[in-house]
Amino acid sequence: MKQQVSIQGIEERLERLAKKLESGEIAEYVRLANSPGKLLIRNLFAGIARGVGYAIGISVFLLLMLYILRALGALNLPIIGDFIADIVKIVQIQLKLDGYAELSHTVSAMIHIGHINRI
Repeated sequence: MKQQVSIQGIEERLERLAKKLESGEIAEYVRLANSPGKLLIRNLFAGIARGVGYAIGISVFLLLMLYILRALGALNLPIIGDFIADIVKIVQIQLKLDGYAELSHTVSAMIHIGHINRI
């Protein structure tokens, strides 16, 4: 009797395990692992989708930050307004200059003269 009960228990456990493996699509994974071409293409598209997602996420984040900075600039708060003005000056200098070395010397000179407040 005990052997039949234990054998039935084992059969039931194996049946549940087989159902779980089927629902987990293990067979599909094995087929995919045995086909490197499909695996490569699937990973390529997954990487492209991930990269596009990162780009969209960063764009949305930077857009929100720009919106917040613009709103803070409109409030004319002394500290934040000066900070934003300094950033605008640095960007304008960069647009006029050819390289970063010149920008670094120009910004250092502006800080030394007092045109830009130290942060």
